[in-house]
Amino acid sequence: MAKLRRETHPSMSETSSLRLRAAWLYYNQGLTQKDVAERLGISRSTVIRMLDDAMKRSEVQIWIDAGVGDCLALATRLEQAYGLDEAIVVPEPRDASADALASAVGLGLGKFLSKVIQDDMTIGVGWGRTMTASLSSFRPPRRQNCKVVSLLGGIVAVHQTNPIDYTWRLASQFGAECYMFLAPLLVDSVQTKRALIEKCGLKAIYDLAEKMDLAVVSCGDIGPHSTSLSEGFISKAELAQLIEAGCVCDTMFNFLDAEGNSVRHPINERVMSVDLDTLKTAKHIVLSSGGAHRAMAIRATIRRIGCNTLITDEGAARELLRLTEAA
Repeated sequence: MAKLRRETHPSMSETSSLRLRAAWLYYNQGLTQKDVAERLGISRSTVIRMLDDAMKRSEVQIWIDAGVGDCLALATRLEQAYGLDEAIVVPEPRDASADALASAVGLGLGKFLSKVIQDDMTIGVGWGRTMTASLSSFRPPRRQNCKVVSLLGGIVAVHQTNPIDYTWRLASQFGAECYMFLAPLLVDSVQTKRALIEKCGLKAIYDLAEKMDLAVVSCGDIGPHSTSLSEGFISKAELAQLIEAGCVCDTMFNFLDAEGNSVRHPINERVMSVDLDTLKTAKHIVLSSGGAHRAMAIRATIRRIGCNTLITDEGAARELLRLTEAA
């Protein structure tokens, strides 16, 4: 029996649905382009065009498993060396730029979150390029009674890595309630910080943070290409002071030394974020960061807050293992 042809000019929603069905049948079910055309009652040339459109729209992403054996071996060694429940190691990108690393590790984070988020979860989230990059591969089903909580304040000016923006975009993708940390990232004094928490409605954020099922954070290194400096959150003079104080790591804008202790610097007292000691009480902690230059920062963060699932790349994984061998 011949299949009925669809209208020549379907509506936008019909076109989108048909395109996704074609991509699913071709990439996931393994049908040929001819089989897809027959299944959907369209021409083979239309299938080719739809598959091309799906790629251009990032509705289809190709994950190459080359070198997966090496990644799995590194993941197993990391789990043993750092006492992790799980390590996910993605292939190191050929382009070792900060954006390329964030995209590669963020892809792994988005895929992980798509699978683990369940109904009735309270999820606390940090910030960073890697976390923003995770949105491109975050494809969860709709969940019920979930809450997404920003763990630190935002930026007044629009930046690429604004914590508040990330929280809202993540929550909206699976229909969760969104609790935004409506305060600047830095304030002028401890007194201002205390007043904002106690008198301006932020205590609800801190209360939710004490009941997190899942905490998702990243960390950055301290150096000339750190996110904190490149985004203009700290000055070069402050960076030099932090390094002199022994800082190796920025975790949710909390600056830590190699052992995971907060360094002695006024900026740590003025940051508007949930305390790292509260963060470590979450039922499951996900740390996502990549690049060999961030290995020391990743280790410091694990020492401070713990980690159940680490998502990183090959370069960082090898350096993390080297650090344990050198200790």
